Amino acid sequence: MRKLICLLVLMLSSCELLKEKVDFVILNANVYKVDDNFSKAEAFAVNKGKFVAIGSTKEIQDNYTAESIIDADGRTITPGFIDAHCHFYRLGINQQVVDLSGTKSYEEVLERVLAFQNENPKDFILGRGWDQNDWEVKEFPTKKELDTLFPDTPVALRRIDGHALLVNQKALDMAGIDWSTKVEGGEIVKKWNSEIQGITGVLIDNPMRLIDSIIPPPTLETKIQALKDAQQICFVNGLTTVNDAGLDREIIELMDSLQRTGEISIRVYAMISNTPENLNHYLYRAPFKTDRLNVRSVKVYGDGALGSRGAALKRPYSDLPEHYGAMVTPVDEIEDLARRIAISEYQMNTHAIGDSANAVVLRSYKKFLQGEEDRRWKIEHAQVLDSMDFDYFEDGIIPSVQPTHVTSDMYWAEERLGKERIPGAYAFKTLLDKAGLVALGTDFPVEKVSPFLTFYAAVARKDLDDYPEGGFQIKDALTREDALRGMTIWAAYSNFEEKEKGSIEVGKFADFVILSDDIMTVSLEQIPNLRAEQTFIGGDIAE
Repeated sequence: MRKLICLLVLMLSSCELLKEKVDFVILNANVYKVDDNFSKAEAFAVNKGKFVAIGSTKEIQDNYTAESIIDADGRTITPGFIDAHCHFYRLGINQQVVDLSGTKSYEEVLERVLAFQNENPKDFILGRGWDQNDWEVKEFPTKKELDTLFPDTPVALRRIDGHALLVNQKALDMAGIDWSTKVEGGEIVKKWNSEIQGITGVLIDNPMRLIDSIIPPPTLETKIQALKDAQQICFVNGLTTVNDAGLDREIIELMDSLQRTGEISIRVYAMISNTPENLNHYLYRAPFKTDRLNVRSVKVYGDGALGSRGAALKRPYSDLPEHYGAMVTPVDEIEDLARRIAISEYQMNTHAIGDSANAVVLRSYKKFLQGEEDRRWKIEHAQVLDSMDFDYFEDGIIPSVQPTHVTSDMYWAEERLGKERIPGAYAFKTLLDKAGLVALGTDFPVEKVSPFLTFYAAVARKDLDDYPEGGFQIKDALTREDALRGMTIWAAYSNFEEKEKGSIEVGKFADFVILSDDIMTVSLEQIPNLRAEQTFIGGDIAE
């Protein structure tokens, strides 16, 4: 008997020795691989930051051994979420200024600014997040109250979409803005009434740059803290890669240095801002890539935003006759940029909201991509399109869209566009059918960071109060499978990174998230309540 026991022990020991040792394994999970077949698995093994095996719990147990074994107890695991269009650095900077998101009136905006200044006195007061469309009086505010409250301290409060700015007279004086100031590609809003005569303090699109030029730049310490704050918010929400839509060389290089020292670990697909300095530095070089940072695209602004009536439309706004919006970047400059970027190795990613802006950009893409293969240029937002322009997406152009814009804008979008144009707005399913994929993002901090809200808005096309019944233009809703692909593998593809991330497959980075419930089967109304219980990047818990 003793010999038999010894023999069994030896056999078991031999079996363990035959198993491959890895860093850790996860067992008994509900894994959505998001591979070509959208197949599922129960377990996987991770070694040196990558998936080395995926299969059943028995297969992984029989072939791999690890000191760290995680029993998922049936919980759902998906690839790490990728936000295909956001403003990561800006999210961090916003943590350092007055948060005006969710305000229901201009009075509440003023209350928050006063409270912030009383607690954290500043020589230049900055804030972001107001949206007059959420107020009872849906009109742009004026500087009158700010002038009274802060006659000697400059104030600049950015609208939630970043395309309008409310400033006081002190800021206008410092920037040299007066009645005679003219700036192409936007508007210095003026009024004549009992409250105000002339400049209201609201600047739309390009005139905002005059204020930006006088705002004191953040210190290095503030920039580092901003990146760390933004990363923490993203990790809590299950994001492992973010596409930052518009960065200067200085911030890109700061990100790289912090990633190399381990101070931040989130992966960033960086779109360089369209400035002469950035273009002259990057376009004459090969794209810059590490495991954490990928710099190979240029962010261009075509027009403004629909909420501030800056989006460029082919016909006037339905709620403001004779107003067409404006191109932030002139048409000839769009063409010059497309020509220049086409002869480089870089991708062109252009913000286009209105149907006129989309037409201009799509025509330029087609003109300069003739004969070019696999360039994957993107239209960022692709928000309002004329029916005749959807076919451009059949030629390899990628629509990068933000589903929560639907649920934010649906209350007033038809007022802006009218019944004839609204069917071509937020048309995600139509874009998917034409392009074969859609990359999904949030545009945070314009919208909330949560990928679960992205998923819900894409599929349900309703707000959190279950409005409207049946969903807004439900014909353009995405399926759950399409939504998950848009937040993972399709977003990775749009970044030329589909071979290294975006799905749970052997050889790819072990970027994944453990969810509080099954995103593919839980009732639709429960999706906004889902949580990322744990987020992993390269096999490490994201902290």
